[in-house]
Amino acid sequence: MFAVLMATMACTKKNDAVPAQEAEENSTVTETEEQRPAISEEERTANMQEVQAYLKECGAFFIATADGDQPRVRPFGVSEIIDGQLYFLTGKVKDVYKQIDKNGKIEICALKASGSEWMRLYGTLVNDETLSVKETFLERNPHLKSMYKADDDNIAALYITNATARFCSFSAEERDVIF
Repeated sequence: MFAVLMATMACTKKNDAVPAQEAEENSTVTETEEQRPAISEEERTANMQEVQAYLKECGAFFIATADGDQPRVRPFGVSEIIDGQLYFLTGKVKDVYKQIDKNGKIEICALKASGSEWMRLYGTLVNDETLSVKETFLERNPHLKSMYKADDDNIAALYITNATARFCSFSAEERDVIF
């Protein structure tokens, strides 16, 4: 956990020296759909697959939400690309879902085992009630079937929109991809 905190601080440290107004103008966190550069569907798919592969390589990753004015962070371990969207799964009875339901803006931090490479992914999570998406997610992750059923009222399949992934490292330049 300490390594995740240090990695996150290092990735944001480079931007601390930028004057507040310039940082706000350059920030991708506050981008709206209209401000995002247009990319092809092929590039969008490739970027999403790169992010998905990174999350899978890291194993556990941490999702930050807002609980009023208090940030909350918790570990997740699965994500899936289904029907052209990157999904995460949780239960509707959990605080994390209740926070996302109120404010879908999230940030994810995933740290590679080396501790010297990490990715920050931010965007907005949207709940998808499509039964086939839930079924596909559970089929690909059978270990979750003991906790969730595709047709119950608890399962929440959430996909990310307006996503930006920032790849960071102690030895290379930061790189952003969008999808």
